Amino acid sequence: MAREQWGSRVGFILAAVGSALGLGNIWRFPGVAYENGGGAFLLPYLVALCTAGIPLLILEFTIGRRYRGSAPVAFRRIHRNAEFLGWWQVAIAIVIGVYYAVIISWAAWYAWFSIGKQWGEDPNRFLNEDFLQAGGLYDFGTWLPGLGIALALVWVATLAVIGAGVKKGIEATSKVFIPLLILLFGALVVQSLTLDGAVDGLNAFFTPDWEAIRGPQVWLAAYAQIFFTLSVGFGIMITYGSYLKRKSDITTSAWTVGMSNSFGEILAGIAVFAVLGFLASETGVPIDEQSYQGVGLAFVAFPAIINTLPYLAGLFGVLFFLSLVIAGFASLISVVEVPVAAVEDRFGWSRKKAVAIVGGGMAVVSVLLFPTVNGLMLLDVTDHFINNYGIAVAAPASIIAVVWILWKWKELRDNANATSVFKVGPIWVACLGVITPLALTVILFLNVRDLVTADAAEEGYHQFQAFGWSVAGGALAFAFIMALLLRRKETPPFVTEEEAREAEEAAR
Repeated sequence: MAREQWGSRVGFILAAVGSALGLGNIWRFPGVAYENGGGAFLLPYLVALCTAGIPLLILEFTIGRRYRGSAPVAFRRIHRNAEFLGWWQVAIAIVIGVYYAVIISWAAWYAWFSIGKQWGEDPNRFLNEDFLQAGGLYDFGTWLPGLGIALALVWVATLAVIGAGVKKGIEATSKVFIPLLILLFGALVVQSLTLDGAVDGLNAFFTPDWEAIRGPQVWLAAYAQIFFTLSVGFGIMITYGSYLKRKSDITTSAWTVGMSNSFGEILAGIAVFAVLGFLASETGVPIDEQSYQGVGLAFVAFPAIINTLPYLAGLFGVLFFLSLVIAGFASLISVVEVPVAAVEDRFGWSRKKAVAIVGGGMAVVSVLLFPTVNGLMLLDVTDHFINNYGIAVAAPASIIAVVWILWKWKELRDNANATSVFKVGPIWVACLGVITPLALTVILFLNVRDLVTADAAEEGYHQFQAFGWSVAGGALAFAFIMALLLRRKETPPFVTEEEAREAEEAAR
């Protein structure tokens, strides 16, 4: 079975950067940085990048290339009993993909709404009442055609790209979309810096609070942000690494992807806080009282800001929301590729069959569940539990299994070093085997503690535990079931395109 490979190193890096440069870069990082010491947060953030993010990228790229397979196949080739770790990551990717596409469809609508500022004077009311018609988690009922059609189009585009293959689909799209994203977001940053009050916003973002850096919460927030943003822990980078050529430079690629992602996040912080500074100068409300995140930042705060812009308001809105669409689309492609590649590899299906059945199934679930009055709440609760109690458990479990239980770090270190300019050694092992799982375990413990000890009467995720735990637990149950069912089924042998050419030349 011939396995596709990236056409070029640039194509691989752009695809990996596109996966990392998702929605979280634009709306999560600025708020997290501001709440945890402003400019002082950048120090623990960079430490977390170097001691956890990049070492984990190196590990996942190497696992993919060394064992030539998507997550389930790669883990099974590491050890027969480790396959469930790969299916766990696949399950997490399926859950994330099903709701992630929804946000992209919202952003596409808002790019259109930006022309003429169609959300009116009250963006919050427009979002919740007019656009989403938001209700409670269990308010099943009304399906919203406008949202559903837009979401269906997002899925059609996504499956078309993945169905075209690694080089002609994912790589080709990344070579167009990532430079376009850089161009659009660069124009957005430049325009935001011309606004009155932009300097005040940048001062709020970059002024360090050195007292905050002494507390453990800032460091934990930095590590959590790195894990959140680099697309590690749920099969993406293992899958992308499996398409690498055997002589690819692993460590340089990991550093390039990690640093590019962080540069993008800092640019996002500059743009967001420049416009928040402008809004503060216009309204008199201090910046620290306008610290939006997530849906609130993208679909409430920015439309409110656009309403007050003195010039080119529509252009500013189109730039911002198209940036969201492109960043989200590049990430969605990588997320959906994880289960598609897993089924393609493990069952020997053609890519078109895997895309039609797996990707099509995800699309159907997404389009049926989320363009409804309870879609916003369903998305919010699912996202919280699958990230905080899904990835946060699966990631350290896979690291501990590979590094400590199965003792594969030497083999993977040698494999990475064999083709890399910058070699990894004891520091990489210490970061990967001690610092990364320790940080993830502490973050998980604090998340569980906060959830369990929350007042049941409070608004928050405590009241949705039954649904949330069923999502996170269901992913783990799916992994064990798949591994059990496939225990006696051997993985099909892979021959890369490179090896196929060499064999053909030798035969001549």
